[in-house]
Amino acid sequence: MISPVQAQETQIEEAFDPLEDHVISLEDSPDGQTHIEIGAHGEEHVTGVFPPFDATTYPSQLLWLVITFAVLYFVMKRVALPRIGVILEERRDRIEGDLAEAERLRQKTDQAIASYEAALAEARSNAHAIAEKARTENKAKLDAERAKVEASLAKKVAAAEESIAATKAEAMGHVGEIAAETAQAVVAQLVGTVPAESARDAVAKVSKE
Repeated sequence: MISPVQAQETQIEEAFDPLEDHVISLEDSPDGQTHIEIGAHGEEHVTGVFPPFDATTYPSQLLWLVITFAVLYFVMKRVALPRIGVILEERRDRIEGDLAEAERLRQKTDQAIASYEAALAEARSNAHAIAEKARTENKAKLDAERAKVEASLAKKVAAAEESIAATKAEAMGHVGEIAAETAQAVVAQLVGTVPAESARDAVAKVSKE
């Protein structure tokens, strides 16, 4: 019975059997090209040049290079570059939109600040006008109250002066009578009885002098 390992070795030996009678060698020529030589034992070797370095394949290589470059250029021009252009255009539009929105918000903010400053100035002006009006009204009220008090005081002073004058006149009247009675009593003790009318006339005459 053949094991799997032995079967695998047998397959490998069968694969290399066709090359047992051949010799493969690589040689570098003086012109820098690499040559491949394949030959059987005892037979003449067949020589060849490595294809990428074979000068006879240069035209085909150049042709394929041109074709590849043309295809790449076509793909870039028709597919890649338009997509890149669309992306750049979208980005530019988005940036311009953001800038326009920022400018709109800035103008709106400036308008709000201007409105606030105008309202604040109007409020200050109104407050100043109200304070001035209140000050004027209070001054008028104070002036009216002062005039009222002064008038009341003037009336009271006039009444007091009238009362003082009346009291003084009344007192002076009593003083005259007292003086007449006193003079009458003194004269009566000196010369005898004197009429009351004569005593009052004498006192009045002395008071006038």
